[in-house]
Amino acid sequence: MFDSIGWGEIVVLALAALFIFGPERLPTLAKDAAAGLKRVRAALTGVRAQVDESLGDELAGLRDLDLRRYHPKTFIREQLLADEDAPPVRRGSATGTPGLVAGAATGATAAGLVKPGRDVARPRDRATPPPFDVDAT
Repeated sequence: MFDSIGWGEIVVLALAALFIFGPERLPTLAKDAAAGLKRVRAALTGVRAQVDESLGDELAGLRDLDLRRYHPKTFIREQLLADEDAPPVRRGSATGTPGLVAGAATGATAAGLVKPGRDVARPRDRATPPPFDVDAT
């Protein structure tokens, strides 16, 4: 937290505290600040002990958890690409122009992977609303 504060800044803060609070009240304020800091450290230690006690062995697994793996884009990509029987991936533009199905140029039509007319993306008529499934929302 105080990584960027050097000795010069600490001396300036100490002199400012001396001028603001005076030499009579400064020792009692420092003593109160130290006691407050000890109470905060004790409270943090207690919270840490309670978490260790309640989670036990599961805490080690949570510390090794990589939260980047659960980013929505990464999570969906892993879920979609993890299935070996997944349909072929379409490659097209964002403007709605029909794209090629992955593997179509390599003779996949002969193997029966690409069905002409069905797997080709067609542009949507902008006058009609997009399809909407009431049960999906």
